[in-house]
Amino acid sequence: MENNKSIEILKTAILLEKKGKAFYEKVAEQTQSEEVRKIFKLMAEEEQTHVEFLSKQFASYSKDKTFQKLELKADAQVVDMILSDNIRKQISAASFEAAAISAAIDMETKAIEVYSKQAAEATDPNEKELFAWLADWEKGHHKILHELNEQLKEDIWYDNQFWPF
Repeated sequence: MENNKSIEILKTAILLEKKGKAFYEKVAEQTQSEEVRKIFKLMAEEEQTHVEFLSKQFASYSKDKTFQKLELKADAQVVDMILSDNIRKQISAASFEAAAISAAIDMETKAIEVYSKQAAEATDPNEKELFAWLADWEKGHHKILHELNEQLKEDIWYDNQFWPF
């Protein structure tokens, strides 16, 4: 892979993660629900972990043009928190938090696209593994946010008797 392209994709990835972190922190700050605040704080922490991880890769690649094999583990706690019935009850499908979830889905989609494309194009095995792993992690975020969004939509349809039957 061309050196400049690898540097640029790492910069893009770090920027995506920083934007995600800032977004999640802002939602956590503005929500009225303590449970929702916990979720968005946790999501912000995960994005910070990605920033730190990618920054180490950037430093390594800038220094000696290699990607380091670093270990990261996804946190199942996020899934359990986000898909709980208690959270659904605290978020109305037409609320600020629901809008934030929709925006977060779009951000995760963009990250998946960037990381998947880089994983497919990478020639360095560690780079390929890095971006494939990040794409999978973001797919996990996307999936749980999408599921919560769908549950909220079903709730509002039911509450407002929008069902066609």
